[in-house]
Amino acid sequence: MPSIVVVGSVNADIVTRVAAQPVPGETVLAESMAVLPGGKGANQAVAAARLGADVWLVGAVGTGPFADTALAGLRTSGVHLDAVAEVDGHSGVALVTVSADGENSIVVVPGANSTVDADVVARHADLLARADVVVLQAEIPVPGIEAAARAAGGRVLLNLAPVVDLDPSVLALADPLVVNAGEARRLLDDAARPVPDAPFAVVDALLELGPRSVVLTMGGAGAVVAEASTDDGAPVVVPAPHVEPLDTTGAGDAFVGALAWRLLGGDTLADAARTAVRAGAYSVTTHGAQRSFPAADDVLPG
Repeated sequence: MPSIVVVGSVNADIVTRVAAQPVPGETVLAESMAVLPGGKGANQAVAAARLGADVWLVGAVGTGPFADTALAGLRTSGVHLDAVAEVDGHSGVALVTVSADGENSIVVVPGANSTVDADVVARHADLLARADVVVLQAEIPVPGIEAAARAAGGRVLLNLAPVVDLDPSVLALADPLVVNAGEARRLLDDAARPVPDAPFAVVDALLELGPRSVVLTMGGAGAVVAEASTDDGAPVVVPAPHVEPLDTTGAGDAFVGALAWRLLGGDTLADAARTAVRAGAYSVTTHGAQRSFPAADDVLPG
């Protein structure tokens, strides 16, 4: 059966809701607090699994009280957890503040995620070699990301969030590289490349860094997709449906999970992105990350 393997972080999200994001030096009172499952790796695994994909996760949790919370959504979504280790210390934790307009700010404490290095990935090399799609982010150590990309037997979907310094040969394996506008700017800055204003030019500049394809996500404006191997190389704009956002936490992960699901199903990158923008839009209409992710019927074209 075709499968997706996600190598990435598993967190417990401590989510507070405020009227407005605090400015530096300001203290604000939260309206509520919840502890929910999260982590970009876990989120993307759950997003793909809820849509119907067969998903495996390589990661780690700690021995403390947050481990059960961090794993809860993965278990209920049917993600295979055989390759998720339990290590001494605390699980990864994300401190999330969501304002009344749906925008969020996030501080991540890696915890057990910092143990997911090249040695851990090597123990699961056979699993990665059999995968049809390998999904990576950057909330685990760089050696773990690079080892997973090199061990992948199928397509590598690299969501470079946050931006970290990867070997160019690893970036060249990305098909696609998925970044938002801020991450694209950081990536080009780090490469000492000019940062264009226009999305098409940004995508072209990212392709010059070596990935096989690029998806630039733009929130409510959708995404821009381009492939280095196409005859004309022209980027494709994929608009998102208009929704009133309630909470943008996890929207990017819903997008990536749906993108991986449709690539697994044989869609072109542009067609996969058309489904992914709908999944991302759906997710922002509900509070939380994993619990906001859609099932397949929720993102059918229409």
